[in-house]
Amino acid sequence: MTLRKEQFVNLHGHSCFSLFDGFGFPQEHMDFAYDNGSRALALTDHGCMNGLSYQLLRAKEMKAQGKDFKPIFGVEAYYIDSLDEWQTLRDEIAQDKKRSKEIESGDSAMVVEDEQRNDKRALARKRHIVLHAQNQKGLENIYEMVSKSYSGDYFYRKPRIDWELLKKHSEGVIVLTACLGGIAAESMWKHQEEGENAIVDDLATRLVKFREVFGDRFYAELQWNNIPEQHLLNRCLIKVASQLDIKLVSTCDSHYPRPDSWRDREVYKRLGWLGKMPEWMDDNIPDSVEEIGYELYPKNAQEMWESYRRYSDDLGLSYDDNVVMDSITNTADIAFRQIEDFLPDTSVQLPSFIVPDGVDADDYLKDIAEKALALYLRGTDKTTKRHYRKRLAEELDVISTQNFSEYFLATKAITDFSWKYCFVGPARGSASGSLLSFLLNITQIDPLKWNLPFERFLTRGSDGFPDIDIDFSDNSLIKDKMVEEWGEDSVAFISNYNTLQLSSLIKDISKREGIDFTEVNKVTKTMLVEATPIAKKKHGIKAGVYTPTFQEVCEYSDTLKDFFRKHPQIESQVLGLIGSPRSIGRHAAGAIIGDYLPSKMPLISSKGTRQTPWAEGQNVRHLEPLGFIKFDILGLETLKSFEDTIERILIKEGNRNPTFEDIKGWYRKNLHPSALDLTDQRVYQEVFHEGKYAGIFQFMNSGMQRLGTNAKVSSIEEIATVSAIYRPGPLSAKVDKMYVKAKFGEEDVEYDHPLIEQVLGKTFGLIVFQEDIMNLVNTLGDKITMTDANVLRKLLTKKGLSETKMKKKKDLYDRFIRGCEKKGMSFVQAKVLWDKMEYFSGYGFSKNHAVPYSIISYQCAWLQTYYRDEWIASFLDHEPEKRKEAAINIARSFGYEVKGLDINTSGIRWEVQDGKLVSPLTTIKGLGEAAIEELVHKRPYNSVEDLLFDKGVVARKVNKKSLDALCRAGAMQSLMDDRFFGDKHFWSAVVVDKPKNKKKLGENIEKYREEGNFTKAEIIRHLATLTGIYPINMVVPVKAYGFFEQAGIPPISEYDPELGKVWCIPTEVTTRKTKTGKHYYQVKVIDSNMEEQKINCWGVDPTKDFIYVNRLYVLEWPQYNETWGFSTRSGVNRNWKLLG
Repeated sequence: MTLRKEQFVNLHGHSCFSLFDGFGFPQEHMDFAYDNGSRALALTDHGCMNGLSYQLLRAKEMKAQGKDFKPIFGVEAYYIDSLDEWQTLRDEIAQDKKRSKEIESGDSAMVVEDEQRNDKRALARKRHIVLHAQNQKGLENIYEMVSKSYSGDYFYRKPRIDWELLKKHSEGVIVLTACLGGIAAESMWKHQEEGENAIVDDLATRLVKFREVFGDRFYAELQWNNIPEQHLLNRCLIKVASQLDIKLVSTCDSHYPRPDSWRDREVYKRLGWLGKMPEWMDDNIPDSVEEIGYELYPKNAQEMWESYRRYSDDLGLSYDDNVVMDSITNTADIAFRQIEDFLPDTSVQLPSFIVPDGVDADDYLKDIAEKALALYLRGTDKTTKRHYRKRLAEELDVISTQNFSEYFLATKAITDFSWKYCFVGPARGSASGSLLSFLLNITQIDPLKWNLPFERFLTRGSDGFPDIDIDFSDNSLIKDKMVEEWGEDSVAFISNYNTLQLSSLIKDISKREGIDFTEVNKVTKTMLVEATPIAKKKHGIKAGVYTPTFQEVCEYSDTLKDFFRKHPQIESQVLGLIGSPRSIGRHAAGAIIGDYLPSKMPLISSKGTRQTPWAEGQNVRHLEPLGFIKFDILGLETLKSFEDTIERILIKEGNRNPTFEDIKGWYRKNLHPSALDLTDQRVYQEVFHEGKYAGIFQFMNSGMQRLGTNAKVSSIEEIATVSAIYRPGPLSAKVDKMYVKAKFGEEDVEYDHPLIEQVLGKTFGLIVFQEDIMNLVNTLGDKITMTDANVLRKLLTKKGLSETKMKKKKDLYDRFIRGCEKKGMSFVQAKVLWDKMEYFSGYGFSKNHAVPYSIISYQCAWLQTYYRDEWIASFLDHEPEKRKEAAINIARSFGYEVKGLDINTSGIRWEVQDGKLVSPLTTIKGLGEAAIEELVHKRPYNSVEDLLFDKGVVARKVNKKSLDALCRAGAMQSLMDDRFFGDKHFWSAVVVDKPKNKKKLGENIEKYREEGNFTKAEIIRHLATLTGIYPINMVVPVKAYGFFEQAGIPPISEYDPELGKVWCIPTEVTTRKTKTGKHYYQVKVIDSNMEEQKINCWGVDPTKDFIYVNRLYVLEWPQYNETWGFSTRSGVNRNWKLLG
């Protein structure tokens, strides 16, 4: 028989979102199916609809290209008959000690399919069922079922639905019985030994309820392969379908996009089980698809017919050709007659509960804003009032025209309720140019005071929604509170996909292929080093970090190209698998809010947290096109430092237990940008001019600190300017040096027109901000509005413009030149200025972002100036462990002495007592939170007996391990009286041989009196390992720093190859062997910047070459390579010079 290709539609297909089972993105499957003659295709991934966004967006692209192709939306869900019965069974198993271990816990946002495994564990049993959306209502019902399957007891190892859930949400849903793991196959596996009649009887009983509920929307699914059990199921289904008047469909259960993709899919499957290969999976890749026994790509009608004939003939089986023919063509009938022509609803989904019932969102927003403005402008003159009202009216008009009112109200709702729990940042990004955002308390920056344009943030006719990023002192807390406030069905956090990357793919595939790790490791370490400089040069990037693309690494790395030539099988597999999903994660900040999300999208969950099935980020934007607006809930640790500093201030002022309301009140009275004197020159002098930076936001980097001090910044605008300059582009153009010279008159600044000086005067003629370009073209151009100026700003930064955009750019160029000439500039002057704008547009920074962040920098500096003790203590608390020692050194530079740990004075955070900084007990590793709370609660301790016996310290909280950590970290020194002859004597008597009573303590004191003191080396080791803070002052005497500075010997972290020498302290020496059996040392070293380095010391003889740990060395002429780091050769004596 001959069929037209389009007479079959595959209704059962998997993409790469059937993790490590399906392969290829949905659009790849759709493109092949179309080219192969099909006019529709279903996507039915395992337990999720994570690929639907790709499917929908590709369908729209195909339609725009004139391709007639219909996407069918669905899922292959996991099914159990009854959740109630399953719960009863689980409870019974839980009571049975022998079987209770069967119960598993945990959940995952993406599940790895294991359909070849016939799980005999009762609780884990589930079957597949294929569901299609007949229309929008059916799609919403499937969304609800998928969302429910990830919640509560529905999720057990896999997201599952049961009969009651399916029946409740049956409207508009088409059901197929699925594969050998499906609901029909249950009867076959159960009665296989009893013969076909027993299977048919059980099948009829099992399927009748589906026929009764779904009617002509229920189909028995046949598949064609060389698996005998599949044919047994096929024969039984044909009989039952005849009995129950159920229609049959054939599917190809596609799992990869093209016939030649089978090998990539086999590799992908095995990578998913790497290191934990199940018994049912063969680790070896088949040599041909014939070994597998079936092909799983999206076939057309003729290929389906040929598969049926081939596999049934191979197994010597016969069917009624007409029945099979109908099962193939029925699929097209379902696709084009039964399933409506529809695409998912992509109307904007914003929460309605933010607007009172019966109130128009535009009117509500306008009312709130105008009332806030009237309050803000109280006491100002008429001109000011008129100016602000005009600006607000313009913004409201744009926002109303764009239908953004609900978005602003939703953002206001987030910030308003967040202020109940934590600090919200002054502003972040271009939203600080919005007066409305300021009046809604979304930002704390009045844009008119700082000349921040609204058009940089939003213009009439803008594509997409505005993007308002918000900083919070504790964004994790706010995310939890959002769920509490609005419910888990109204808040979901945005997913992102972790994909297979080049380096990991090369390693994993090479491991499978048995290639030596040393060879592979050389490639993965070298390829980026080779490719990055060439890629940066190609893009004109002269400074800063750039990560080359996969294609650029393959093109520019000679080492990788040689490796691929030697191992072509690795190259083909890498090229096939790169970018495929590996796992699912969570966006660091993104969330969506809606009225009832489970009916709007098929939510997934990870570790109990609701997540979106679709991603939104730098490389994938799939939420907004589907109607979901991302809210960024960002964390900023500096805001937490503000909270902690203010709490310390309040305590010092007599409020022993300040509430968050107290802390917030102090902030609004003293530190809020509207309350703070942002021109206080004492702050600028004592921090920026003197270079005294302790945790000053944006000024953590030594280069930024030098620029701030060299420029003698004296205003918020100047902080904003240097923060905009201190980035790779401007630095490579030496803008930093030009700015400092111009500011102090070392270079003359000339302006071709007074209007240019009006725009660029504060930056001394330099184009620093994107808004500078906007203001220049608006001021000088011929009727160029700020909206036009923002369009030009974007056009100047882009290459490869379309013809339409090139015409727009040319029009704006002509109007700019014409306007300049009208205002008295020559053509040459105007053209020079245009070229200058075009050049600087590549790295111009947004002033709308720079100003609010500079205000945060100033807030830090103000606290450091007027509340230094509290700020420094908070700074130390919030610095990460790897920078803690450097932070302590900064505190010392302010004149603080740092007291050692003390069980009686050290608390849970850094404190200032009598002008000295007291280390907290929390810095001690191995000392748990419960132990610290117990110790602090029961103190003071006047003797060791107090601690061990008299104070009632709970032994299980403060156990021997806790005491050991306390003692060796030096926190128990105050308990050592004259009975003890040294700290090691004390440790042995009190901790190592921990006494049970006072009598035993006395015996121990006598027994261990010869132990004496720890050596200096032991003390250094204890402090370094237990506190994470290397006691560098115990190793490097103060006079050594003077010697190093005079001799021009920098620490190793500031290595300069021209100087030839560095100093460092070895902290660990490991002896290793090369492949040829020669010894070398791998030495870990540290310096005053607390940056750990590794040095390979080649050609050593362990019997005579010694490097002493925790001693001071000068390293002469070390070699440095970006790939391998530091190294020395020819033993130790040639390069390593021990001091002292």
